[in-house]
Amino acid sequence: MALEVAVKAAVDAPNVLGDCPFSQKVLLTLEEKKISYITHLIDISNKPQWFLKVNPEGKVPVLKYDDKWVPDSDVIVKILEEKYPDPSLFTPPQLASVGSNIFGTFVSFVKSKDPNDGTEQALLVELKALDDHLKAHGPYVAGEKVTVVDLGLAPKFYHLVTALGHFKNWTIPESLAHVHNYVKLLFSRESFEKTKSAKEHVIAGWEHKVNP
Repeated sequence: MALEVAVKAAVDAPNVLGDCPFSQKVLLTLEEKKISYITHLIDISNKPQWFLKVNPEGKVPVLKYDDKWVPDSDVIVKILEEKYPDPSLFTPPQLASVGSNIFGTFVSFVKSKDPNDGTEQALLVELKALDDHLKAHGPYVAGEKVTVVDLGLAPKFYHLVTALGHFKNWTIPESLAHVHNYVKLLFSRESFEKTKSAKEHVIAGWEHKVNP
């Protein structure tokens, strides 16, 4: 029986998959585990009544599991890992936080209007730390196999590459070769191709945050 998952629809295109990185993380997990699922696209600016009834907080993603709607991508992924252990996407606990500051520093940088406020430098520090880790332990965070930590980072890197390229004409420095290879590996996975939002929807999603 197919699972049901509710994820964000695109800004201005309610019938198209949206740009929520946490929604994509859940979809990536479902795809990697080859679990059949039905997708409900939720227009965040006009949430359907049935959705608010089962999920009063109105946040996405949510997964229907055992007749209950479960929110929070981390909780959902944990349930999927326990319920469908094969293939395992388990990340060793000591590696679970690798790269965890990249998204926050990216957000500060993409919104920044002052080139000297240190936000670019902060992002570069985080990317360099990941590059060093991948150099020693790669090609994925936990070695040869993709795990949950990678599925969380993949959508975030998609936002980073797309939004910084568009709004700041900025790219990840070539010197960070292991990060470049990592991003290429993640973006070339079949699961990623099937679950990514179109670039224009990612840009539209950031537009009002970058230029409020």
